[in-house]
Amino acid sequence: MHQPTTRLLAVLELLQAQPRISGAELASRLGVELRTVRRYIATLEGMGIPVTAERGRFGGYALMPGFKLPPMMFTNDEALALSVGLVAARGLGLGQAAPAAASAQAKLERMMPDALTRRVRAIGQTVQLDLSRPGGAADHEVLGVLSGCAQAWRRARLRYRTPAGEETTREFDCYGLAYYGGSWYAVGWCRLREALRSFRLDRIVQVAAVDRSFARPQEFDALHYLGESVARLPRAFAVQVLLKTDLRTARAHLFAAVGVFEQVEGGVLLHNQSDDLDWFARQLASLPFGVEIRSPEALRDAVRVCGERLLKLAAS
Repeated sequence: MHQPTTRLLAVLELLQAQPRISGAELASRLGVELRTVRRYIATLEGMGIPVTAERGRFGGYALMPGFKLPPMMFTNDEALALSVGLVAARGLGLGQAAPAAASAQAKLERMMPDALTRRVRAIGQTVQLDLSRPGGAADHEVLGVLSGCAQAWRRARLRYRTPAGEETTREFDCYGLAYYGGSWYAVGWCRLREALRSFRLDRIVQVAAVDRSFARPQEFDALHYLGESVARLPRAFAVQVLLKTDLRTARAHLFAAVGVFEQVEGGVLLHNQSDDLDWFARQLASLPFGVEIRSPEALRDAVRVCGERLLKLAAS
């Protein structure tokens, strides 16, 4: 869709979303001049859409009271985003996601023009995403309640079942939610343990909002917390290696859960907990920059074995 047409649709969306909006704000949101906004408004009026305009300090544009826009108008890019989102929703481990996504797609197909309908249907039938499946499906109601509590900074009370089957009731300040390693997690402050904790949503038996507020840390990153938590779990070997590169390059070549990255003089110190040094040696062998092994000594032997194997492959 041509850019002016896309902007015209954007004007419609902004007018529908707000009771009144100034010409200056419309121009700023669209990235155009004020005279261009006036031209868009005139175009809408020419299409039969009643837009009222008031001059003065508190003036602006508004849709005529009672006028309803068509329920959905999508550009090709918006249709693509929706289609891929629906495909992803089926693989995100929510118990009701698959039928809900199918229902949403059917509604979209009924309401969109034929060309966009064909595009949405084609993506739904031919695109696949590699999303790991969780052991148990999380309840979308649990996700809805906890995300609402996190947004409103409102405490939740939940019953949680451990892998061993033990149930506890606790109050919980939810800072954020994330999909990690095939499961949904809620991360926040557990009032029972008085510590930062994460809870798998498929193990939450019951949850409800509580009439108490809390202060959430600014810019809290639930996904980053989960990655570091997994990296810090005690395992057979505590590994430290110096990656002779910068932090950005190190993270680009190693997945987040491999360990904790620390910027130090001379490179990036990677702290890792591993049960399989042979596997870790293969990760180091794949890196395009230098590495200095700090500990354990057994990792040097694993790297040596890995190197000898690669030399044999090269010579064969």
